[in-house]
Amino acid sequence: MAEKFEARVEFDDIGAAAEIFGRHDEHLAQIEKALGVRFMARGQELVIAGDREKVEQAGEVLTQLQKFYRAGNRLTSQEVGYAIRAAQGGIKDALESLARDVALVTPRGKQIKPKTIGQQKYVEMIRNYDVVFAIGPAGTGKTYLAVVMAIKALRNKEVGRLVLTRPAVEAGEKLGFLPGDLQEKIDPYLRPLYDSLYDVLGVENTQRYLEKHIIEIAPLAYMRGRTLEDSFIILDEAQNTTPEQMKMFLTRLGFGSKAVITGDITQVDLPRGQVSGLVNALEVLKDIKGLGIHVMTGEDIVRHPLVEEIIRAYEKVGKAAAKEE
Repeated sequence: MAEKFEARVEFDDIGAAAEIFGRHDEHLAQIEKALGVRFMARGQELVIAGDREKVEQAGEVLTQLQKFYRAGNRLTSQEVGYAIRAAQGGIKDALESLARDVALVTPRGKQIKPKTIGQQKYVEMIRNYDVVFAIGPAGTGKTYLAVVMAIKALRNKEVGRLVLTRPAVEAGEKLGFLPGDLQEKIDPYLRPLYDSLYDVLGVENTQRYLEKHIIEIAPLAYMRGRTLEDSFIILDEAQNTTPEQMKMFLTRLGFGSKAVITGDITQVDLPRGQVSGLVNALEVLKDIKGLGIHVMTGEDIVRHPLVEEIIRAYEKVGKAAAKEE
């Protein structure tokens, strides 16, 4: 039977304690549920009770949250969840490390930082490789962080332009039945790329860059026959390319260019039986040196906490179905 244990954590800053506890103590409840410990407040002191290992993990979580808050960061359930997973994995000062890693400061002064160790490794890989594949579920920041790093490269004059592209594959809809001309039909497929740019650069700066052709957003089909030099190129939703399209895209890369290819291989919208160009490329190119492949997981999801639960539920059903086939 596991040993019952108690530890005490003292808070000398009431504001820090309120932020760490969360509204209506929701952060403490989140830690209690995840680690199976119990918190008891005694004045300026918080008593943690439970199994020794879990109590020590809870203490590490509170330590990480205090350091993160003192560094000038706001705490949400997302950071609390990440601190819990880091403590469970024996990773110390994970949040403090993330707090120091600023990928970009937006024109409005907003600091954009990786929010998980997986995202931090992804950003580092983009810094170090000319071609990077990022595979993972929705909400892990694959495209957003690629856009952030592209804007940084543009600002630092490492590249002269940014090219963002996506395959225009129907996900349950037919292009011909959508209203408008060809550009208006294609725009909905490219909208997530515009959204990322608007968030990082602002609407006015984005429009100015687009007008000057410093930023180009276009369907993948428009890349055929071109050589893109001195460019940062992002291929989004790459799981919906065919092997031929993927080869075409990768061979567009010219001198002084970088490419980031993002996709979720569990969300392929191609016709049944059609091989995904992303899946094919990962196999064909796996032995090429100087090319980075980064896999993100549910732990890197930075959307609503329920998104991670939803993805895990679908993965469980998918694995069960695969076993039956």
